[in-house]
Amino acid sequence: MALLLMGIAAMVITDSLRVGAGWAEDGPRAGYFPFYIGLILMASSAWILISQLRKWHGANAEFADREQLGRVVSIFIPMVVFVAGIAVLGIYVASALLIAYFMVRYGKNKPWLTALVSLGVPLLLFAVFERWFLVLLPKGPLEQLLGF
Repeated sequence: MALLLMGIAAMVITDSLRVGAGWAEDGPRAGYFPFYIGLILMASSAWILISQLRKWHGANAEFADREQLGRVVSIFIPMVVFVAGIAVLGIYVASALLIAYFMVRYGKNKPWLTALVSLGVPLLLFAVFERWFLVLLPKGPLEQLLGF
């Protein structure tokens, strides 16, 4: 994966240099910010690759034990339900339910805090994406009923 990310970073850097990664009289050129993002991606990918190669050189440990895989599955299954729920309920209702589930199941938060966060985050995302950026996200029957 680190090698794949290094390849992507190399493409970003190369293309940024092609379109201009410097500074022009009127500000940064089109490739200025992508160039530095590519450099950061390249450096972090190289760090990951070197770290992993050092780990592999010293030990021959298993990838994950049963308990660790159980924790991954306990997150994976709700995420699959969330993605399927987007098609049926819309992204805002599905997001509210996912946030509430994780806050209750793993955070053991108080009901008022769970309700506040699980309703507040989708409302904030609605304001940011739908109103400010004018990016339409998948809506379900509840949003259509409310006129969103």
